[in-house]
Amino acid sequence: MSVNRPAAVIVLAAGEGTRMKSKLPKVLHELNGRSMLGHVLAAARELDPQHAVVVVGHAREQVRSHLREIAPQAATAVQEEQNGTGHAVRMAIEDLAAKGVKLSGTVVLTCGDTPLLRGSTLAELVAAHDEEGNAVTALSARVPDPHGYGRIVRDADGDFTGIVEHADATPEQHAIDEINSGMYAFDGALLSEVVQRLSTDNAKGEEYVTDAVALLRGDGHRVGAWAAGDWHEVQGVNNRVQLSEARRVLNDRLLHEHMLAGVTVVDPATTWVDAQVTIGRDTVLEPGTRLLGATCVGEDAVVGPRADLRDTVVGAGATVRETTADRAEIGPGASVGPYTYLRPGTRLAERSKAGAFVEVKNSNVGAESKIPHLTYVGDADIGVGSNIGCSSVFVNYDGVNKSRSVIGDHVRIGSDNTIVAPVHVGDGAYSGAGTVVRDDVPPGALAVSEGHRQRNVEGWTRRKRPGTPSAEAAEQADRHRADDKQ
Repeated sequence: MSVNRPAAVIVLAAGEGTRMKSKLPKVLHELNGRSMLGHVLAAARELDPQHAVVVVGHAREQVRSHLREIAPQAATAVQEEQNGTGHAVRMAIEDLAAKGVKLSGTVVLTCGDTPLLRGSTLAELVAAHDEEGNAVTALSARVPDPHGYGRIVRDADGDFTGIVEHADATPEQHAIDEINSGMYAFDGALLSEVVQRLSTDNAKGEEYVTDAVALLRGDGHRVGAWAAGDWHEVQGVNNRVQLSEARRVLNDRLLHEHMLAGVTVVDPATTWVDAQVTIGRDTVLEPGTRLLGATCVGEDAVVGPRADLRDTVVGAGATVRETTADRAEIGPGASVGPYTYLRPGTRLAERSKAGAFVEVKNSNVGAESKIPHLTYVGDADIGVGSNIGCSSVFVNYDGVNKSRSVIGDHVRIGSDNTIVAPVHVGDGAYSGAGTVVRDDVPPGALAVSEGHRQRNVEGWTRRKRPGTPSAEAAEQADRHRADDKQ
């Protein structure tokens, strides 16, 4: 939908949110990879407004710090004391005016605690507002339980006539199921004028933006209300129960979109995805899977059961089951799991393997190389087609410094090896079971431990494993060494 670019979006985020029972400001509580405020700003960005202003108050520096991370282009206006929604809007307008911004066009007012709000809904609100030529258009919704909400009052012809608060409503008005969301599209010039006239003559002594609607109608301007198609979008989150309910709704929405795009989700009830996750077609998500942050999964992959991936790239056709991964890269056709931990900086190349009870950190594993089981690999570079034997450990930390180990192509590391960094194992080399590799191993050599000393048997691979990829790699490395000496 193409709509006129709004002059501004104002987000109200100054409240403390005492019912959250939290040290964290309410609007910073997260669901599906974003704060509540982050979700609202993501929806607002779809309108491409000329200005975005977040009204802050409680814990303002904490909110501002968060905004610098997620929306550095958004300005902030301070509401020193929480004197009502109308007062908050006035603070935003006065802040823009102080910067020389004179609002001309549509101003959209949203709430920072409505994380289910869609950008498309805001676009439809703006389109209806512009089409009807309203001074203000309230965003409403028909809800199953309107108790506690202000009601949208319409006349016999269905035209919007005003908003009545729940406490002031008659029994007939209590039966109305169309509620006011507290979000609006305003004519910017009229809003700038009317907020200066808001009264505090009410029980709380606060300025209410709902009074602006009545004032504009009293001035003879056209006012309207537009109902959102999904009432969940206008629901504010005020406590942890409502936060969990919103998280469930949002997760179901995200999974629904992925499934319509060609992803198989075996059990949506136990599968969780964040808003920024991307998944390719014909990928299967098995039960108990969480894809978090900016995780990107290619086509034809199988993830799960019980995979927990954060900010991780999964290549096409890879299989990742019962795995925890954080900022890792899993190449196309790779196999990971079960019970595998990929820590930051792990890069598994195509068709590689990190198997059962394997932990990898800050390491590069080459194409078709395998770490089958019960092994820790830290700060290492492993070449192509190599195999790391069961129960091996890369000793990368001496208590002061972390060092790297390099394992060449087509290397066979025996079971129960200890690779003490820094060390280089040449192409085509082997190591015997239980070896402690403290010194470099030449290409094609067999490293074995004799007591506390290491012995390298030169030429072992060519003699004992002729015709294998390891022997060919060792011969090629020997030729390179010979050429280097000439």
